[in-house]
Amino acid sequence: MGSVDVLVAGGGGFIGGHLVADLLRQGKSVRSVDIKPLDQWYQVHPDAENVRADLSRREDAFAQTAGAGEVYMLAADMGGMGFIEANKAACMLTVLTSTHMLEAARAADVERYFYSSSACVYAADKQTDPSVTALKESDAYPAMPEDGYGWEKLFTERMCRHFLEDFGLETRVARYHNVYGPEGTWTGGREKAPAAVCRKIAEAEVSGRHEIEIWGDGEQTRSFMYVDDCVKGSQLVLAGNSPEPVNVGSSELVTINQLYSIVEDIAGITCERHYQLDAPQGVRGRNSDNTMIQQVYGWEPSISLRDGMERTYRWIHEQVKRAQG
Repeated sequence: MGSVDVLVAGGGGFIGGHLVADLLRQGKSVRSVDIKPLDQWYQVHPDAENVRADLSRREDAFAQTAGAGEVYMLAADMGGMGFIEANKAACMLTVLTSTHMLEAARAADVERYFYSSSACVYAADKQTDPSVTALKESDAYPAMPEDGYGWEKLFTERMCRHFLEDFGLETRVARYHNVYGPEGTWTGGREKAPAAVCRKIAEAEVSGRHEIEIWGDGEQTRSFMYVDDCVKGSQLVLAGNSPEPVNVGSSELVTINQLYSIVEDIAGITCERHYQLDAPQGVRGRNSDNTMIQQVYGWEPSISLRDGMERTYRWIHEQVKRAQG
């Protein structure tokens, strides 16, 4: 392997594809690595070095990290709430990728190492009320994260801390809050709430059958971050001086019912709602406290939910039309 400015592990994924595009626009040389065949990548950028490899294998992790100046570690087995609740062991096996990539970065003398953690690390007892108090970084302890996926994320955060303390590897950690946007998963069971909402409304619009199913009672609350803000925030965190995990998420809180109403308004339709009270719902309420990112980086995600969902809906609407022939 030759030298590159940046390695994006999970570059064939949703966030990875957008990140690679932005790094290339800056004139950086990028190695994009993913376990999926290239025809299954969300975006393939011809100006990047695109490699199919299994980074959970130690030899692959070491081979792909060699010669990289910086690493963005986004690779993980994950999806929306329906997927992570039904695949806890698969999500935890990502620890192989997390461990081998940290070992590889240390061996390759990587200058900076970014790890994409998740709001799923936060203690469940702080997320039981839809009128939620926004989660600040210290709320991850005492530890009681989302079972499976959240535990793997929190464990890897600790590994990043100790690789910095023990080996001098400059690790940086961002806790993502519900990233959405175009060029991502929108069907098949791994999609997250914003994409699922857009798909359901688009299917209703295209078919003329204005009925939708909603998981839970729709009163659970969340914040959602548009992918462009995620890409910018990730780069700020990697370049920053703070080793502490930091929230990278929007603080614009909405109920799931409100999210559906926003997309209905974008589509110009109103749907009859059927609530599935036995469907996976996740925590009752979750929002991002952005005090730390404002203080340390002088920034926070700012793209409004309405604007981001409009861009996302237009893209998913096109996918739905194509899928229906």
